[in-house]
Amino acid sequence: METTETFDPSSIDTILDKTIATVNESKEQIFEIGEQSREEFEKLSNELKEIRESVHETIHLGDVLETKSRLSRAKLAEVSKHFERYNEHEIKRSYEVASEYQVQLISTRQKEASLRERRDDIERRIRQLEQTIERAEQLVSQISVVLTYLDSDLRQVGAIVKDAKAKQDFGLQIIEAQEEERARVSREIHDGPAQMLANVLLRSELIEKTYMQKGIDQARNELNDLRQMVKEALTEVRRIIYDLRPMALDDLGLVPTLEKYLRTLCDSTGIDIQLRSFGNERRLPSRMEVATYRLIQESVQNACKHAQAEEVQVKIEFQDNLSILVRDDGVGFDPSKKKDKSFGLVGMKERVELLKGTMKIDTTPGKGTLIFIQIPLKEQEAWT
Repeated sequence: METTETFDPSSIDTILDKTIATVNESKEQIFEIGEQSREEFEKLSNELKEIRESVHETIHLGDVLETKSRLSRAKLAEVSKHFERYNEHEIKRSYEVASEYQVQLISTRQKEASLRERRDDIERRIRQLEQTIERAEQLVSQISVVLTYLDSDLRQVGAIVKDAKAKQDFGLQIIEAQEEERARVSREIHDGPAQMLANVLLRSELIEKTYMQKGIDQARNELNDLRQMVKEALTEVRRIIYDLRPMALDDLGLVPTLEKYLRTLCDSTGIDIQLRSFGNERRLPSRMEVATYRLIQESVQNACKHAQAEEVQVKIEFQDNLSILVRDDGVGFDPSKKKDKSFGLVGMKERVELLKGTMKIDTTPGKGTLIFIQIPLKEQEAWT
């Protein structure tokens, strides 16, 4: 007797409710970070005001002491030059006064230097807090938009997906992609930094034994090896972090980050990957730079992994629209045939639609693939 599995369409709403709850929780946490940063900002601002006043007072006191010290030294020089004109008490007093002013001056200058150092440190921390507050406000604003999208547009997924089976497949693909990414990161951490750190622990114990048994020179050699292992572990951790979220996007922008990524990919795969940029190249809103980076990353990785390409061309043009073209000379595919593992293209289309853009794919078996994406810039740059 055959049984038919049923799928409850309300499960999509359940997933959305949990997602919205999680995003809401993240929003609240970011808001708390922003509030804590504001409190710290106010506290440091008040402290900075007090320290600036102390610096001003200390500088004035130092100037006064320097004048008095100079006069006392001049008096001492006069006493030393005409020793016979002064009695013992006057000579002793001249030395004491000059010495006392010199000590006070040194102490005051040291205090001034300490206050200046503290002032500079607080100013740096205030600038960092300002950036944190600004980013927190941006994130809260962006998350609010995401929540609006999740709570309105995505709730219409049931109307877009024609039947329950399609909804189930869509949800399972999302979960599968998440689990695959988690497994990949887990493997990389286990095989890379985790193994290296375990070796560091063993080598640190070995260094102690080597020092006791063979002396400091041999222990120093072991320590140099250990230092190299730590450097390699740090490099590996940074690579994993970069794969998850390239920090260079925040510092350098879209094109320099892509150049670095594609150069690394070219070296590792041996595929000729070329990047060209046209128009008025400029910084874009953070969310747009991240989305564009991921779109190009997915397109190029598809060409390298599945298309058997020997050459990949990436072109970016900055005009009223951001135009992206990715072309490869690989085997191509039939876009009318749905593949089980076509979730990457679905994700790309969703990213483009979120940015109110368009994406076209031109490909046939044996003739390579061309992906063309256009995203309006004016609206994106107006909303930051």
